[in-house]
Amino acid sequence: MNKELQDLQDKIVQRLKTVYDPEIPVNIYDLGMIYDVDIDEGNNVTIEMTFTSPNCPAADFILMDVRMKVESIEEVNNVNINLTFEPPWDRSMMSEEALLELGML
Repeated sequence: MNKELQDLQDKIVQRLKTVYDPEIPVNIYDLGMIYDVDIDEGNNVTIEMTFTSPNCPAADFILMDVRMKVESIEEVNNVNINLTFEPPWDRSMMSEEALLELGML
């Protein structure tokens, strides 16, 4: 990955770390809900993500927040979000910081 793409990837991750499930005081990135961030040659971004539960009551809010925050990055042209439940989310996907924050370490 070239430096410009890596810098953009880092900006996207930083923005994703500002998105929270209203019911959990940890950002969705550290919760392990982001499976992949792909950037094509036209700076179109595809995010593959999940929710902690298929019946997440905040799903629409979280998806809108992800889209708005990533689209607000100047270099990003378009954002596509692919929602998946394969593999299903579980706590092993959480970062050490998230586990610590939630008192699970």
